[in-house]
Order: sequence, then C-alpha cells, then structure tokens
Amino acid sequence: MTAALAQARAALDTGDVPVGAVVVDEALEVIGVGRNVREADADPTGHAEVVALRAAAAARGEWRLDGCTLVVTLEPCTMCAGAAVLSRVDRVVFGAHDDKAGAVGSLWDVVRDRRLNHRPEVLAGVLAAESTALLETFFTGRRGAPR
Repeated sequence: MTAALAQARAALDTGDVPVGAVVVDEALEVIGVGRNVREADADPTGHAEVVALRAAAAARGEWRLDGCTLVVTLEPCTMCAGAAVLSRVDRVVFGAHDDKAGAVGSLWDVVRDRRLNHRPEVLAGVLAAESTALLETFFTGRRGAPR
C-alpha cells in the first residue's frame, strides 16, 4: 500500500485526484503501477487501477493476471471493479472506502456478485487513514477554487 500511496501523491503533480495503485504478482513483486491521469491525459478511463492493470498485463504479456493482487488507495468504482474482475486478479486490497462511488462493498459490490464467473478476494481498510487524509487534503484545497 505504501507504493500505491506514493503513486497517489504523484497524481497531485498533474492536478489529478490522488489515487494510486499497484499490481503485485505471486512473489509480491510490483509488475504494474498507476495513478489517476484523467486530467493529465484528458482520459475518462485514466483511473489508477486501469493504468496499473494495463501496465501489469503488458509486463506479463497477457491480459490474465491470475495470482496477482491489485492494491489501490481508494475503493474501486464500477469501471475499475469490473476491470479487476475481467483481469482475473486474485484479490483487491484498498485503503479508503468510497461511499459515493465505491463498487467493492460501499455503494455496489461488483467483485462479489455471484452472477459473475470470477470473484476476487477483498481486503479493505489497509492504511485507510493515510489514504483518506490525502484525499481530504486534496478536496479541501479544491473547494472554492474556480473551475
């Protein structure tokens, strides 16, 4: 999670919401990193999880990420939870809960939907205080700022 938090902090340099993600393999080696790049790349799919999953798939040379863990500072949204399921990661680990858009238990629970053919294990709340503080500081600084 500390590597994901470092990625989240790096997102601040481009004005992106500070969310970071890493994908680790069975040996706990980082094979993909990502941070939010929606603002930097003008890409609506530029979420940290998608960026990290793409990098991990490229590193492996295949889209199936069996045996891997997606670690992210904020609970994945529906798009990112779906990407985790479709990439076949074994587990999703996240820090802060997202009561407004979370799709790993808060608002929806995409990854544990019994209708899907793959359901990763979930570990929530890892370094949640650090992840939450980073997001709160970012959004507090943005309030009142002209768009």
